[in-house]
Amino acid sequence: MDFKLTEEHIMIRDAARDFARTELLPGVIERDEKQEFPAEQVKKMGELGFLGMMASPEYGGGGMDTISYVLAMEEISKIDASASVVMSVNNSLVCWGLDTYGSPEQKEKYLSKLTTGEKLGAFCLSEPEAGSDATSQKTTAIDKGDHYILNGTKNWITNGNSADFYLVIAQTDREKKHKGINAFIVEKGWEGFEVGPKEQKLGIRGSDTHSLNFNDVKVPKENRIGEDGFGFKFAMKTLSGGRIGIAAQALGIAAGAYELAKDYSKQRKAFGTEICNHQAIAFKLADMHTSIEAARHLVMKAAWDKDQKQNYDLSGAMAKLEASKVAMDVTVEAVQVHGGNGYVKEYHVERLMRDAKITQIYEGTSEIQKIVISRSILKD
Repeated sequence: MDFKLTEEHIMIRDAARDFARTELLPGVIERDEKQEFPAEQVKKMGELGFLGMMASPEYGGGGMDTISYVLAMEEISKIDASASVVMSVNNSLVCWGLDTYGSPEQKEKYLSKLTTGEKLGAFCLSEPEAGSDATSQKTTAIDKGDHYILNGTKNWITNGNSADFYLVIAQTDREKKHKGINAFIVEKGWEGFEVGPKEQKLGIRGSDTHSLNFNDVKVPKENRIGEDGFGFKFAMKTLSGGRIGIAAQALGIAAGAYELAKDYSKQRKAFGTEICNHQAIAFKLADMHTSIEAARHLVMKAAWDKDQKQNYDLSGAMAKLEASKVAMDVTVEAVQVHGGNGYVKEYHVERLMRDAKITQIYEGTSEIQKIVISRSILKD
């Protein structure tokens, strides 16, 4: 067991930390209030290589390991979870999916632009009646020979209006159930493709979340990913890796809130001394630190499993389940440590508390993670 980071890992972590503090922190409260997408900051993330970290260098990616990715995700998420979810979707779901399962032509046309941030991607699986139950796809793609006709609605899509390329999961043959599902690359601006209104959200308010409508959208057959019927497997495999990214996001939210609470406790005085000297506060900090470290080990183990090409379905689900719970618990306590100031926007912790909740919901709810975990541990 080796818990030491390599020099490259430390360099990547420090670069992400510096970027978060210098580029994301200024204006993060205002962007949250206005629900403003961090377009300028995301562009810089692409220029620095944070949007295609694990993709093949052949297509402009960084060729980095998953540990590098989660280290960067944690640092970005400490400051701005709205920016980190853009990073997560583009890296874990879109770039990884295309790099792993896309054709050479698809990689050349789409992946090479996504890895550099020249273009942004979105992953479109959830629907009004198909969130956790991904097999119940109502969006259809009818085979017309050299193309498909796509019809349906996708909900809660991150980068919904800001993306250029969309990976859309749709049902081609209902009789085959999940084996009749396919994944397609759809470009923004195609006839019949419409972006719905922006969602009014509790947290990650800077994230660009929309519903998407497909009305007789013509999709060339060469834009199908993999063989006919591969779509459901593509979605599940991609989401397994995506959960590691969201676990790292949750970890970052928790760690960011903890650092703010610890610093505040050393400055705020009550009853003649800094509040960190009161056991009630000191014990809160001890519990927060312990739970964060436990979550960090789960996240790193999942990343390590993926890098070692071992099955990471179980470790990824455990990391997301626990890290998202820790994010909620720690951010609530961070607000408590701040007292009345914790309820005020300028101290940041109330935003982190609001941002934390979504990590228990998207890319598989906590209940879905428990299904994945229980099935895995009971199958032997």
